[in-house]
Amino acid sequence: MGLPRITYPITFNGRTFSVAELGLIQTLTTEGAGLARTELAYTLCELLDWRRPTGRLKNHEGRRLLEHLAAKGFVTLPPLRGTTGPRGPRVTPRSPQGAPAPAVVGSLRDVAPLRLEVVPPGRHGVSRLWRELISRYHYLGERVPVGATLRYVVRSAHDPERVLACLGWTSAAWRIGVRDRWIGWTDAQRRHNLPYLVNNSRFLILPWVRVNGLASHVLSVCARQLPQDWHARYGVRPLLLETLVDPARFRGTCYQAANWRLLGTTVGRGRMDRANVLTGAAPKLVYVYALGRDVPHRLCTAPASAPLAP
Repeated sequence: MGLPRITYPITFNGRTFSVAELGLIQTLTTEGAGLARTELAYTLCELLDWRRPTGRLKNHEGRRLLEHLAAKGFVTLPPLRGTTGPRGPRVTPRSPQGAPAPAVVGSLRDVAPLRLEVVPPGRHGVSRLWRELISRYHYLGERVPVGATLRYVVRSAHDPERVLACLGWTSAAWRIGVRDRWIGWTDAQRRHNLPYLVNNSRFLILPWVRVNGLASHVLSVCARQLPQDWHARYGVRPLLLETLVDPARFRGTCYQAANWRLLGTTVGRGRMDRANVLTGAAPKLVYVYALGRDVPHRLCTAPASAPLAP
């Protein structure tokens, strides 16, 4: 018995795939059964011309789409290659670099100026250190992000070998009620302009670093640097930053001090929810930071990337 034919469009990662496109994906996975998942993802993106503004294929999102369709029973994927050990969450190896370090105590004057170093893709060097620090010291741990991502380690120019903080930025949440009402955009405008939003998914001041005002200062410095770094990697210059804060753990004081705006709370749906289904997730505080003037208005127009008035 063959796989069921998909009879309705499916929206994934901001793009709506037509019935014809989904049928092509089903044909690809059937006729390309001997290909690895990564090869299938590249082929899918080439066939459907699914690219970033820079022209690079969205192969990561393509693979996630294939796995999403496989989970629904619409396609069959080849087994994962090179997985002889048990499946489960990735375990980040521990190293002396990630071990607790001597305390850093003082004022901003003692550590300024700060250097925000973009973490390159990969699993070695600074990338491995970032993953280890987040895994060991952030309460959410390290998870594989879906979509675009940009990571930083923060160092003092006076002590460039020591990491003070880590940040992670990812594609924005698909739907947040209070954010979407504040922007005022339609569903079509949101689908088109969501790439101009970036989510602060991880922010960690290392537990042995106790510098008054450091967290809000890091956020301010990053807000100035991130737009260019994000544009260099993805060809899109962000207009709005967002984050979700767990009020059971934090009050968002550092975001307030960095002039982020509290919009309200979520209603307990998953961050990438597309089906409008409550998941039982605890409500989170929603903070946003506009990277310029008239951001809600610009996000309700097309193209959203029109230059700002001086």
